[in-house]
Amino acid sequence: MKTKHVQYETKGTCSKLIDVTADENNVIQQVFFLGGCNGNLQGVSQLVRGQHIDDVIKRLDGIRCGTKVTSCPDQLCRALEQLKQAPIDD
Repeated sequence: MKTKHVQYETKGTCSKLIDVTADENNVIQQVFFLGGCNGNLQGVSQLVRGQHIDDVIKRLDGIRCGTKVTSCPDQLCRALEQLKQAPIDD
């Protein structure tokens, strides 16, 4: 299976980095968050694994955290948008 991968530096959240991998069909294989609310982000990671990138973006895009203009799920959408454009590894 061929994959693609990005490490996305988050903006405006407690997490600092999202490491995400998808296959050549844009199905998410792995998501790791550095920092943030560990239990919640482990849950998000497990829920999106096996999902198509576009489906996750539709569900999570625009979610806010308290008074912040973004959230970790919203930042995951930014990472996934980058991942869609990433080259496929051989």
